[in-house]
Amino acid sequence: QLSDRQKVSMSPLSRFRGVYLPPVLHPLNKTLVKDGKWMDVDSTQEKRRSFLHDFCKKYNSRKQPRIHLVHLVSRIYVEDRHKVLYCEVPKAGCSNWKRVLMVLNGLAASAHNISHDDVHYGKHLRKLDSYDLKGIYTRLNTYTKTIFVRDPMERLVSAFRDKFEHPNSYYHPVFGKAIIKKYRHNANEEALKTGSGVKFKEFIQYLLDSHRPVGMDIHWEQVSKLCYPCLINYDFIGKFETLEEDANYFLQLVGAPAELKFPKFKDRHSSDERTSAEVVRQYLKELSKEERQLTYDFYYLDYLMFNYTSP
Repeated sequence: QLSDRQKVSMSPLSRFRGVYLPPVLHPLNKTLVKDGKWMDVDSTQEKRRSFLHDFCKKYNSRKQPRIHLVHLVSRIYVEDRHKVLYCEVPKAGCSNWKRVLMVLNGLAASAHNISHDDVHYGKHLRKLDSYDLKGIYTRLNTYTKTIFVRDPMERLVSAFRDKFEHPNSYYHPVFGKAIIKKYRHNANEEALKTGSGVKFKEFIQYLLDSHRPVGMDIHWEQVSKLCYPCLINYDFIGKFETLEEDANYFLQLVGAPAELKFPKFKDRHSSDERTSAEVVRQYLKELSKEERQLTYDFYYLDYLMFNYTSP
C-alpha cells in the first residue's frame, strides 16, 4: 500500500514538483466587454481557469522553476498593440490565431487574405523569447495571456493526417524515412527512399519509443511541455471544441475592433473531413489495447490539466 505522497511522486505529475506557481488567480479584466450575450462563455471560462489553477496548486510547491525562462516562453507570440500573449498549440486553431494577431498588429487588413505560408514562414510576429529579460517579465505581468487547447487524441490524429497522409517535403523525408526504417519490417526501397506512406501504428511506435530515431515535434508535443500551464498563469483558456465563441469572446476582452471575427475556414486540406471523435476512433482501432493505453498515458497531464474525458 503506497501513501498518497508516494503515489504522487511516482506519477507523471512528479516532474512538476518543485516548480513555482504564482499563488493568486488574477481576475480577468472584463471592462471592454460591451455585450451581455457572453455570460455563458464567461462562466465556462471561469470554471476552466479555476480548474487549472487548483490542479496546479495541488501538485506544485512554491519553489523557483528549474526551466530557463527563455525556454519557458519560446512558443508565445506577442501582440503589443492590444497587449496579448498567445501560446501556440499546433492543431488547435493556431494558423487562424496567428492571422488574427497579424490583423490586431496592423500587419494585414483581413485575416482572410493571409496565406498559410505567410502565416507560418513570414516571420511577421515576434515571440516572447526575442525580448530581453525585462521585456519578457513586463509582458508576462501586464499582458493578457491566452492558450487554446484540444482533446489530445484528436490533436494527435489531426497532426498525423496533416503531416503523413498528404505530400510533405519536410515530414516525409525527415520523420517518414526514419519511422519506416525502424518500425517497418521488409520495407521496400521506394518507401525507404521517400518516407511516404507512414502508417498510424508506425507513427505511434515512434511516439512511444524512448529511443526515437528522430526527435519530438511541436505538432504532437504535449501542451504541458509547449506552454507550461502550471508555470505561466494563463488568463484565458480556450478550447478547440468551442473555438469560435471562445476566440470571439477573447477578442472582446482585449478590445479588438468590432468588425474582427475569428476566421471559420479550415486552413489546409479543406476537402478532408475534420478530425472528430469518430475519425479518432477509426485510427485507434489500428492499435493494440496496450498501445492505446500508452498513448493516453503519454498525454496524461494534458487530459488532467484541461479536464478532458479519457477516450
